[in-house]
Amino acid sequence: MTPAEKNWAGNITFGAQRLRTPRSEAELQEIIAGATTARALGTRHSFSTVADTAGDLVSVAGLPRTVEIDRDAQAVTVSAGLRFGEFAGALHENGYALHNLGSLPHISVAGACATGTHGSGVGNRSIAGAVGALEMVTADGSPVRLARGDADFPGAVVALGALGVVTRLTLDLVPAFDVQQWVYEDLPQSQIADGAGFDEVMSAAYSVSLFTDWRGGPVNQVWLKRQVGADGVRPAPDEWLGARLADGARHPIPGMPAENCTRQQGVPGAWHKRLPHFRLEFTPSNGDELQSEYFVARRDAAAAFEALDRIRDRIAPLLLVSEIRTVARDDLWLSPASGRDSVAFHFTWAPDTEAVTPVLRAIEEALAPFGARPHWGKVFTTAPETLRTLYGQYAEFEKLMARYDPTGMFRNAFLDRHFPQA
Repeated sequence: MTPAEKNWAGNITFGAQRLRTPRSEAELQEIIAGATTARALGTRHSFSTVADTAGDLVSVAGLPRTVEIDRDAQAVTVSAGLRFGEFAGALHENGYALHNLGSLPHISVAGACATGTHGSGVGNRSIAGAVGALEMVTADGSPVRLARGDADFPGAVVALGALGVVTRLTLDLVPAFDVQQWVYEDLPQSQIADGAGFDEVMSAAYSVSLFTDWRGGPVNQVWLKRQVGADGVRPAPDEWLGARLADGARHPIPGMPAENCTRQQGVPGAWHKRLPHFRLEFTPSNGDELQSEYFVARRDAAAAFEALDRIRDRIAPLLLVSEIRTVARDDLWLSPASGRDSVAFHFTWAPDTEAVTPVLRAIEEALAPFGARPHWGKVFTTAPETLRTLYGQYAEFEKLMARYDPTGMFRNAFLDRHFPQA
């Protein structure tokens, strides 16, 4: 590899010796069996060093592309390297949908699931919550399949690439549906000042996102994504809970082109063209940014917002935008929403690691009373000993790593720091 091999944001320069792109599972097995250390590489959208290695980076983007719909099981099996935007349309054409999508259709299925990536909605689990089975190549080059109900399965879905290179995933499907999307501006903070108010706002549509600049005024934007049901397409009121309906398309970051975003103003469209914030055919930004995200229990949402608001003078100067979303609980061991309905506070920062790092520490201190879990694929400074107290199956996951990867084939500095070997 060369110094030009960076992640999407450019804040990580990979230390790998080689980038391997196998064209078949047999070739992947041969690569893993002959390697000393290796890590799977997705679409490079992680801002942390979770995917880095001093050995071989192995991209699954070259593996045969498959989209196999099982109508009896209401599930689809897809290649791990596929981006959501590359197969969601085929699902819709066949009458199916995924229950949730992230902001970007540009990310790979395996990478999104391995790090606990999510969309929004009080009833919607993270993307990993739809995984019913996964196939991977383990440290000795052997193929392994795990399915829901298997003892190791809850630890293997959000696994940070620590157990093997995932090659295919089976995802639950729901019937296809359409969505209307609106943007409201200047929601008074008083509307989310307590738990009941916060729940009312975040339950107002199938998927809801709040965008704020943490400058002490109203919430800048509320994105409402309403599932079109039996009552059909509906108009939106000009005012809602004190916020006003946007008079045109909006981008979450002021000054950025709204054409990069999915269609708004109530124009109905298929789920995969509305649930993401950004369109596949456009780059959502130039990537010149950093991102962080912290999950707390939804019951603590209003108190956590207030705690962050008290340090807004630290946050705002380095911030491009902040998004607040909800994620329904799951039972996956390392999912940031494991065991609790959650609210996620997301921060998109100016690309200045030195300046952002002390602000992250301040945010983590402010959210510490709420047991805030950081997103594994974004930048954070939470100490490993603190993380250990935040997940009920942390020790069980370490045992799982030892069983599936006894020689440390898939270990890297990130795993060594957060899951040190005994």
